[in-house]
Amino acid sequence: MKSFPRRSAPRPRRNAARISESTVRRLSHYYRVLEEIEAEGERLISSHRLAERGGITSAQVRKDLSTFGSFGRRGLGYSVAHLREEIRSILGLDRRWRVAVVGAGNVGAALLSYRGFARQGFDVVAVFDRDPLRVGQRIGDLVVRDVAEVAAAAADLRLDMGVIATPVGAAQEVAELLVAAGVRGILNFAPRKLFVPVEVTLRNVDMTVELESLSFALAEKLGARRRGTRD
Repeated sequence: MKSFPRRSAPRPRRNAARISESTVRRLSHYYRVLEEIEAEGERLISSHRLAERGGITSAQVRKDLSTFGSFGRRGLGYSVAHLREEIRSILGLDRRWRVAVVGAGNVGAALLSYRGFARQGFDVVAVFDRDPLRVGQRIGDLVVRDVAEVAAAAADLRLDMGVIATPVGAAQEVAELLVAAGVRGILNFAPRKLFVPVEVTLRNVDMTVELESLSFALAEKLGARRRGTRD
């Protein structure tokens, strides 16, 4: 079976502003699929099979990948290991990211207990809270620090990203603390809109919105089923 040597020429960086968030999300999905396929011992994968695992078309897979370069061979497909490493690099997972979690409540504690972050290159190096009852407590390998220490700690810990897992009322203030401390990437779990400077990348995870979207989809299906029964 033919091998797929790595290209010697560096892959040109694309303008991130032109890459849609949906494309990046699909890349993340491809990466997960390739990890699974590689673990199963398979060396090659077609765009059709990648598409099947994602519920999209093979044309969409090829379009997404062609945005970043040429990775496969016509008639042979893609080398699983090679494509996984390429996508890993595109997603910025070929380096380590230092992350702080602000908010040591239920959401924060759940995030801190997840071991998959380190495997993907995200090192959670600090946790902060303003509740005196939580400050000083140990969660896993970390001791909860006072949120007032964010600015001083950011420089010492060389923080790249901050995760906001606070109540809604504190989220904007925490975002401003992280920005002032030099953090340029924020993941927000608080269910509210945050305002940050344009040089800061913000991503929101709102479980309520996701559940409402799921509720709408289920209600639509149930409604269609009832209408079909009446017909």
